[in-house]
Amino acid sequence: MTELKYWLGFNYVSGIGPAKIQALLGYFGSLEKAWNATDSQLRDIGFDARAIQSLNETRQNFDLDQYARRVESSGVSVVTWGSPEYPELLREIPAAPPLVFLRGQLEPIDRWAVAVVGTRRLTAYGRQVTHDLVAGLVSNGITIISGLARGIDAVAHRTAIEGGGRTIAVMASGIDKIYPPEHRDLAREIVAGHGALVTDYPFGAEPESNHFPARNRLISGLSLGVIVIEAGERSGALITARFALEQNREVFAVPGNIHSPVSVGTNRLIQQGGKLVMRVEDVLEELNLKMVAEQAVAQIILPETAEEAALIAQLSSQPVHVDELGRLTSMPMSLISSTLTMMELKGMVQQVGGMNYIRLREDGPAYDADAIDDQD
Repeated sequence: MTELKYWLGFNYVSGIGPAKIQALLGYFGSLEKAWNATDSQLRDIGFDARAIQSLNETRQNFDLDQYARRVESSGVSVVTWGSPEYPELLREIPAAPPLVFLRGQLEPIDRWAVAVVGTRRLTAYGRQVTHDLVAGLVSNGITIISGLARGIDAVAHRTAIEGGGRTIAVMASGIDKIYPPEHRDLAREIVAGHGALVTDYPFGAEPESNHFPARNRLISGLSLGVIVIEAGERSGALITARFALEQNREVFAVPGNIHSPVSVGTNRLIQQGGKLVMRVEDVLEELNLKMVAEQAVAQIILPETAEEAALIAQLSSQPVHVDELGRLTSMPMSLISSTLTMMELKGMVQQVGGMNYIRLREDGPAYDADAIDDQD
């Protein structure tokens, strides 16, 4: 808990975000050493007077040991940049939060996640569409991300739970401050085997108005794409869509009545290039998620082979064409195609269009192709 204590400390300091944390780690090597930095050292790495004052006031007035004990005894997980449990998709976004608080459980399958957001003042149409889309996504093994708010968010979470699926609620407050209060039971259901609550705000942080737009970057960051179902002209859901575009996520919008104020935002998103959604297949096909349930099972039961080892060694997060894989591995094209199909079922690779493939799974132990052949 020693080093983690200082991650908690800096998370509590107002005005110190990802860029400053990165600078501190680069200069001091650890946040434990950085906690005791002098003003001169802080100025050397670019801290302005306000940030230095904020840190000094926290160090002087804040009982970090007591706070760390409180977090440790709460049963909440604290996941930092350096933790293997840090969400894979969130790690990809610009200015990823240095730490997140987590109540519940994140699973490997949560990397196949779609955010569903919208207005708090939903119509009967919005409720039905949310239910239908989320039920379809969940039946295909997709995790639902939303913000625990009233309206579309709550329907999305509840539908995921009712369908036996997984859902992650991203909060705009400390993890000990469920908001709105009437969603405490919903939060308990999520944690009890259906997903997790996530926030990057410290314990005790109230759900202040400026927290909601900021937390929306985590909603989009934890997902492969964002579906906006109903949204007024100034809806916070449109902020989530904007973050999604900045994070290179797909943005989907459900068309609505042109006379309805809660459809102005979604209809405009479609005008601006958001992908129109009329059925769940529109999302699954665009994100190449039609076989997630099969991938999750196959990843467990299908063995890895020498051919897979040869192909995986040539793949990364950058797309590689099958012809290039043929050149690099000297394997017959028919064997490459059949092997890639099995690897896609396992969730090891993904076709990203034009017969280009990327690697999905993290590196495991090195494969000895000869040893595998010997076992046949």
